[in-house]
Amino acid sequence: MKTNATKLIGLILALSLFSAYPVLARGPAAGSYRLQSQQNATVLSEAEEDTILFMREEEKMARDVYLTLYKTWKKAVFNKIAASEQKHMDAIRKKLNLFGLPDPVLPNIGRFTNTDLQILYDQLITQGKQSYKDALVAGATIEDMDIRDLQTAIAATNNLKLKTTYQNLLEGSKNHLRAFVNLLQKQGFEYSPQFIDQALFDAILGI
Repeated sequence: MKTNATKLIGLILALSLFSAYPVLARGPAAGSYRLQSQQNATVLSEAEEDTILFMREEEKMARDVYLTLYKTWKKAVFNKIAASEQKHMDAIRKKLNLFGLPDPVLPNIGRFTNTDLQILYDQLITQGKQSYKDALVAGATIEDMDIRDLQTAIAATNNLKLKTTYQNLLEGSKNHLRAFVNLLQKQGFEYSPQFIDQALFDAILGI
């Protein structure tokens, strides 16, 4: 009897350990995966931070150029696309808040923290005030460059929250480029891409 009782106790212990083993084996790994996923969603590399801060101001640069050119030429396309660029700015600001990053945007129209964007803004305004056609070229140039920069940003990150935002902005920039190029064609001018390759440019325009 004693021997049978000992065997029974041993069997119960073995079964309890066997049933607990999958939980013990899966628990830490699953927990680590969840923790890693959370970290990947909220922590950015220095390069990712630099990119999103630049993108925030690049969208402001586009908006400010279009607002200024609308005052000069009173053409609806500039006012309409400026409103779209404001939505782009808002989308990126939400991501800055999500990742706890400071907003580099200055409140005044035509003023930028990034000195390269300040120089570009000044150049585009000078160009765009020369004629309506030059203003449309300035707009096409902005969207051409923006598409290049967004594609680079998408390729450089594995963060799905950033990728989704950048991809949405990319589609908007494609629409803006089509609008400016079509208006230029009505002015008898063909725009040639300066930042994206001809094949992508043709695909965006449906050529």
